[in-house]
Amino acid sequence: MIKIEAVVRPERVNIVVEALVEAGVGGYHVSNVTGKGTQQGVEVFTGRGAATTTRAALPKTIITTVVKDDVKDSVVDAIVNASRTGSEGEIGDGKIFVSPVSEVIRVRTGEKDDAAL
Repeated sequence: MIKIEAVVRPERVNIVVEALVEAGVGGYHVSNVTGKGTQQGVEVFTGRGAATTTRAALPKTIITTVVKDDVKDSVVDAIVNASRTGSEGEIGDGKIFVSPVSEVIRVRTGEKDDAAL
């Protein structure tokens, strides 16, 4: 089993979720966060005049899912295609973290691993 965490632009969340559903993902979590990566923040106007400040942490959304090993590549491809802006993407489009999951347990039934997904 594989855990996939995608950090995406908040305005792309619905598109990414639709792509996950089309790829056969049965469940996922969505969390709104702030953070900083290569994008380096954004200038924010602070009031009258030309005063600006740079906000280092930008709003992002993390979409997390756990999938069977055999669908990992298709799910990652779906996320990349749905979250990329423009034809070649832009700084700030996000990152995808892929890691192994050793065990999953459904609390209600006690089912484990693939049966718990």
